[in-house]
Amino acid sequence: MFKTILVALDSSELSDRVMQALHQLQIGPDTQVILSHVISPSESGIDRPADLPLPEIPTGLYSQIEDRLRDYQGQLSCNSAIEIVSGDPADEIIRLSNIYNADLILMGSRGLTGVTRILQGSVSSQVAADAHCSVFVVKPA
Repeated sequence: MFKTILVALDSSELSDRVMQALHQLQIGPDTQVILSHVISPSESGIDRPADLPLPEIPTGLYSQIEDRLRDYQGQLSCNSAIEIVSGDPADEIIRLSNIYNADLILMGSRGLTGVTRILQGSVSSQVAADAHCSVFVVKPA
């Protein structure tokens, strides 16, 4: 059914639920799965003015993320790739979905509500609104 699925993961426990949802889709061997992680400026611990480019991702952080994505990749029985990028999570997820011409974006939602959601924003809501393809959002338990 889906040729290319972009799976947006982060460093939270919700990533395990997102991977469970991926396995429930019963994807075929011809499907390509892109496991992605966007390192936001707040995650990297690097504050910078908005008009400056993001600095290099710290090596230790990159290695931790890569190891986790490789563990997830080992669970797949289809073609897969790993993408680790930095920037605004919603923008980067949409950019990757365009690059790979994804049929589906699979991602988690932190389940923010009220003022917290207004102040911090919702990556999943922004992706669902702006993506060119379907978006499957996995909610926390």
